[in-house]
Amino acid sequence: MAIGIKISLNEKLFLRDPQETALGQKIIKHSILLLDEIGFEAFNFKKLAKRMESTEASVYRYFENKHLLLIYLVSWYWEWVSYLIDYNTMNIEDPKRRLKIIIETFVYASKENPAIEYVNESVLHRLIIAEGSKAYHTKAVDKENTEGFFINYLKLSQKVSDEILEIKPDFPYPHALASNLFEMANNHIYFAQHLPKLTDVTVSDENYDEVEQMIEYFAFSLLECRRDK
Repeated sequence: MAIGIKISLNEKLFLRDPQETALGQKIIKHSILLLDEIGFEAFNFKKLAKRMESTEASVYRYFENKHLLLIYLVSWYWEWVSYLIDYNTMNIEDPKRRLKIIIETFVYASKENPAIEYVNESVLHRLIIAEGSKAYHTKAVDKENTEGFFINYLKLSQKVSDEILEIKPDFPYPHALASNLFEMANNHIYFAQHLPKLTDVTVSDENYDEVEQMIEYFAFSLLECRRDK
């Protein structure tokens, strides 16, 4: 079922909200596809404009540089995951069951939504796995954090932290566990695909079941509670 939503992001990330115009949506669509194809280092607005059959100037009307564009896309993804968590855990009272769904959502956030035609969530998920950490592993991270650039990630982490404390109120590291669950989901898919000696799981095509099982093992072992089947 298509989910009609409007993703709200920090206005400092863009000069003009690309979600509001056909050209802006085209920028989002083709930047995701091109970044996935050639990687962040090789990506630039000249190549993006060529792929869009437009001009560099048109892209610069929306984003100052490719770093802010990457943060925008990564923030969009964080907000999308947060929405999926709310949607998938609706009316579920058992916090252990909710955490299991959260882990599944982290691993399988590639669910495509036909209502948002300009975002291919499956490709975006693949992009986040390969390139997402480059949005905040930078020298400017502290300044950008004060500007609220990563607020969507912080809110997502807080949401999962709250669920962890529902299960074990005295757990001493809820934020650390929350962020690690998300990072593990992405890192171990990446490791399995490219650096297999860094992990103990395998993935084939887009089957990430072993990653999901591993993360559940870590989470519920730390929380010392039985996983719901």
